[in-house]
Amino acid sequence: MKKNQLLRMDNVGIAVENLDAAVSFFLELGLELEGRTVIGGEWSGRVTGLPDQSVEIAMMVTPDGHSRLELSTWIRPEVAEDHRNTPVNSLGYLRVMFAVADLDDTLSRLYRLGAQLVAEVVQYGNSYRLCYIRGPEGVLIGLAEPLLGQ
Repeated sequence: MKKNQLLRMDNVGIAVENLDAAVSFFLELGLELEGRTVIGGEWSGRVTGLPDQSVEIAMMVTPDGHSRLELSTWIRPEVAEDHRNTPVNSLGYLRVMFAVADLDDTLSRLYRLGAQLVAEVVQYGNSYRLCYIRGPEGVLIGLAEPLLGQ
């Protein structure tokens, strides 16, 4: 059998309109800002298929250092489509799930930054308490608190 060449999932990307607000939200959730920069030029257009692009990115990292979230705001070209607030069953729609130590405390902190509960907090068997929230600009975020023994 051929050896698997996949090393890891490097990051998940989310395009936002207000990068400062998104960074603040994910800092409050517990991610750390790894770096922030503007990317553009001929080489980046060759990767994305958007010639003459310019995008500001903020790379966020989880406390364990294993997972990253790339937040980006487009300078040019203009945003092509807006998928904020689309239902979770939309094709190609992105949802990011985070494990948290205390779901109630996390929710109360994120509510102060405008987070909205999508439906309700539920218990999944004996494994998790979980919910979906809408974060900055309607981004769908899952939160899961492992129950004792998990």
